[in-house]
Formats: sequence, C-alpha cells, structure tokens
Amino acid sequence: VQLVESGGDVVQPGGSLRLSCVVAGFTLDEYAIGWFRQAPGKEREGVACISATDGSADYADSVTGLFTASIDSAKSTLYLQMSGLKPDDTAKYYCGARVPMFKQCTLFDEFYDYWGQGTQVTVSS
Repeated sequence: VQLVESGGDVVQPGGSLRLSCVVAGFTLDEYAIGWFRQAPGKEREGVACISATDGSADYADSVTGLFTASIDSAKSTLYLQMSGLKPDDTAKYYCGARVPMFKQCTLFDEFYDYWGQGTQVTVSS
C-alpha cells in the first residue's frame, strides 16, 4: 500500500489549492481514506475523510463549506479542493487509509494504518 501526496504550494489568503493523493496497492472504493494536517508545534488533525461504505464524506468544522474531498477511482486519486484559505490552514497535509476491514472513515488519525509522506501548504501574503 502506497500513498503519495502532491499539490502543496504557497498561496495567498483567500486563495484556492487542490491537493492530490495517488494510491497504489489498493482500490479507493474499498478503503476508508482521509486528509489530515499537522502545523508546526501542533498535533495532527483530521480535515476530511471519505467512507468506503457509501462514499460519504465527513469534514472538520473548521473547513466545512470551504474544503471538498473527492475520489477519482479511475485515476486511483483522492483530492482535496481547498478554497478560502487562511494562514491557520498552513500545515503539512497527509492522506491516510484504514485497513479494509474498517469501511467507515473517521477524522481521528489513530485509526489509520497507511500514510503518505505529506505535502506542504503555506498560506501567506
């Protein structure tokens, strides 16, 4: 199982960015998968996730209405479309996957077993 994030960049406040997570070794519709982020000096927090049960998404309150997670199964890619970015969104963003016996996603990172290396998002003027 491999996950590789990309798309991180420096963006101005109010801007938009799309992150990608390409996976290998499994199919996205069989694994619960999510986006997490970790800012310097802070714990990793869940941002968004998609369940394998029904494809439904869950979001952290801080990003609801601003971020959208989606899957392109044909491309084996998970996306995170981010808009209205704020300096507080500055962090390293990771995608994670649960083992396939757990189809429901969660925003708690301790329940994820596979991780990518992360991609840096910096929101600054």
